[in-house]
Amino acid sequence: MSPTSITLLLLLFAIVMFAWEKVPLSVTSMIVCISLILFKVLEPAEAFAGFVNNNVILFVAMFIVGGALFETGMANRVGGVITKFAKTERQLIVSIMVIVGLMSGILSNTGTAAVLIPVVIGIAAKSGFARSKLLMPLVFAAAMGGNLSLIGAPGNLIAQSALQEMGMGFGFFEYAKVGLPILVVGIIYFAFIGYKFLPDTKGDADSVFNEVIDYSHVPEWKKKLSLVILVVTILAMIFEKQIGVQLHVIGSVGAILLVLTGVISEKEAYKAIDLKVIFLFGGTLALAKALEKTGAGASIAEAAMNALGDNASPFVLLFAIFMISAVLTNFMSNTATTALLVPISVSIAAGLGADPRAVLMATVIGGSLAYATPIGMPANTMVLSAGGYRFRDYVKAGLPLIVVATIVSMILLPILFPFFPS
Repeated sequence: MSPTSITLLLLLFAIVMFAWEKVPLSVTSMIVCISLILFKVLEPAEAFAGFVNNNVILFVAMFIVGGALFETGMANRVGGVITKFAKTERQLIVSIMVIVGLMSGILSNTGTAAVLIPVVIGIAAKSGFARSKLLMPLVFAAAMGGNLSLIGAPGNLIAQSALQEMGMGFGFFEYAKVGLPILVVGIIYFAFIGYKFLPDTKGDADSVFNEVIDYSHVPEWKKKLSLVILVVTILAMIFEKQIGVQLHVIGSVGAILLVLTGVISEKEAYKAIDLKVIFLFGGTLALAKALEKTGAGASIAEAAMNALGDNASPFVLLFAIFMISAVLTNFMSNTATTALLVPISVSIAAGLGADPRAVLMATVIGGSLAYATPIGMPANTMVLSAGGYRFRDYVKAGLPLIVVATIVSMILLPILFPFFPS
């Protein structure tokens, strides 16, 4: 069997396993990575190159920097600000979405959701409002907020890695050109229309998120210093080019400072690192390399373009790539969707002679619209029992939001990221 055929079979295997999710995503990713070596599609050095990628180092560093905010209870305090400004149900929904959206732009969107779910459950209990009306907007805002910066979601950095291979890249806040308008319009939509589609159900009283964690034992200086180091780290990343230090180095400095100052212990730092994401990221980069090396990615791209016809307009191409990502992301992990589609999108861009930045931006933004199912992203699954939701509740509340986000994207992407810039 040819290397191209083996690669395509492993791609199909990854798609099926990512969608099925009976085997952990990271394990599936590593099976693919090792198989590419055993079948001699890639040399070991090529297959494992993704694990020493600059963006993997950035992942690790920012897991620690963000984890410190969670471990000290500072994130919990920030979330508690919600109760001071919101009195009605709709005000609570808007306040939750604003705070969660902004926080998930610079922290892990899944981590932000996880730490604020018990906060919102507590708010619901105090206010008398149904938690099911508040938890779904929280996770939707976390997904939208992930597109505010380069580090907001793993998929953003997967696309960045692909661009860096071509000597290109996105700026720190470049995703926000499309992500911020989606967040703003999404919040406005829920404030005036979307809240009507939210279910009114009772959540599981035994949910793990009902437990309120006591952070009173954490010294105040640790809480404040965790926030200061996070802010300084983010500012340094924004001015990366001016200070001449790369993002992964800046993140590493922030992580080291947190341990050296005693804000978090070495053990807590290791605990904050999500190894599942690291193995998923590194393993899928091996698949991306195989798709490129064997020409399998180019074959898929050619088949996709032939299906659209020779005279398809740039807008039709944009819409097709965007919708493939948007549909897939609701039935498999949004990170896995982006990881699978990024190398194919790069091949499509090469085949069309299109700007790869534009194609990848469409892929990533489309891949973030995981609103219509409880399995599209981890945060959706987290609130399933806590909110007492059913599958159809996600469809009812999330599908209109996908339509709204798609309209915003189809207006902005051709203007800000044209496939064929003049």
